[in-house]
Amino acid sequence: MKDYDRYVLWLEYFNSELKRTEGRRLPLSSATKAPTLEELGEACRKLNLQPSAQAARYPGSPGRESGYVSVVKSKPKRALLLKVAKELTVVRGAAQKKQAKAQTRK
Repeated sequence: MKDYDRYVLWLEYFNSELKRTEGRRLPLSSATKAPTLEELGEACRKLNLQPSAQAARYPGSPGRESGYVSVVKSKPKRALLLKVAKELTVVRGAAQKKQAKAQTRK
């Protein structure tokens, strides 16, 4: 049953490897290269949006791994997408720092 109190944020909205016609909703300057569902969920969690992640196939993209995060409506969707995109880059950067640190310890 559809929940009218939540927005659905698909991974494709944030993927810089896609064209706008393929589902990207953000400018390339705000998009992230191949975001994962875990990263998107973590970004929404840090923004206290009460995320609920779900692996699914984005409509119109056969065979591509995808998913979405359902979040509580708090702002207009466009403003929320930009805020989540900013946090997504922070989450990605923190993960890369952690990975680099672990590699230097070996």
